[in-house]
Amino acid sequence: MILECKSIRKRFGDHTVVDDVSFYIAPGETYGLLGPNGAGKTTTISIVCGLLGKDGGEVLIKGQQMNTGTVSLRSAIGYVPQEIALYPELSARENLVFFGRLQGFKGPQLKRRVDEVLDVIGLADRADDLVAEFSGGMTRRLNIGVGMTHRPELLILDEPTVGVDPQSRNAILGAVERLATEGMAVLYTTHYMEEAERLCNRVGIIDHGSVIAEGTQRDLVRQIGQLDRVTIESPGALSPLVEQIEALTFVSTASAKEGQLRVLLRDGGRNLTRILHLFEDNDVEVRGVQIDVPDLEAVFLHLTGRALRD
Repeated sequence: MILECKSIRKRFGDHTVVDDVSFYIAPGETYGLLGPNGAGKTTTISIVCGLLGKDGGEVLIKGQQMNTGTVSLRSAIGYVPQEIALYPELSARENLVFFGRLQGFKGPQLKRRVDEVLDVIGLADRADDLVAEFSGGMTRRLNIGVGMTHRPELLILDEPTVGVDPQSRNAILGAVERLATEGMAVLYTTHYMEEAERLCNRVGIIDHGSVIAEGTQRDLVRQIGQLDRVTIESPGALSPLVEQIEALTFVSTASAKEGQLRVLLRDGGRNLTRILHLFEDNDVEVRGVQIDVPDLEAVFLHLTGRALRD
């Protein structure tokens, strides 16, 4: 494993901010840490980076203990904070060269790495322009580039797309996807549920300092017992079908109203055919079908009782 967090805890006075948090990230895996404001995400990240001391538990980077005084493991981590950490009076290339030198890169090796990073973040054609002339989205992309210049094995991205335009946001997500395919482990926090769904192999939902659920999106849906929702539109008599559909073992509930039959069921994509056969057997016309599969937003609301931005 690149990162292992084992029962880490942190208190500020009488307030417990991080309470028994555990998770791991393997090479090539993107792990999403989701939680409402004040849930403990930033504190957890600060502990992982060795920027903040912990009151209990362990943080292991490549199997070695990470603490506030640990210097040798810092080079394995690339941290991209929400705040922009760039010099606006320098060009994109000059910023990358500066931060690359701080990490010990120099000469042809540094030049090659800077060119690689510019390509990954989609700024090769603006490499020699001043950062002060960049849009917000371009600045965010360069901010990520600085975090990955030294080839970290773990890249930590703290809400990297906040306030950027859709085009830049898509470019950032594409760059993160590419990094994961190249074997980099990524810890990703976001306020946008669709980003987690697109990028993350696994997700940990943190609330009040504790990880209250963890797994793939499908795992989380199963853990909370969420069901698929099927809506079938028909001009026919639907009430007689309700009892037959509810008798199916995979169906939780069924109801008919205003030309629609609504069904809560398990594995809607797989089991829909059996429901449609009942329509055919009863000679009832079907005019439209819609399947709604629970997403991370539904899981999050169910577990925390509030939206991600609350």
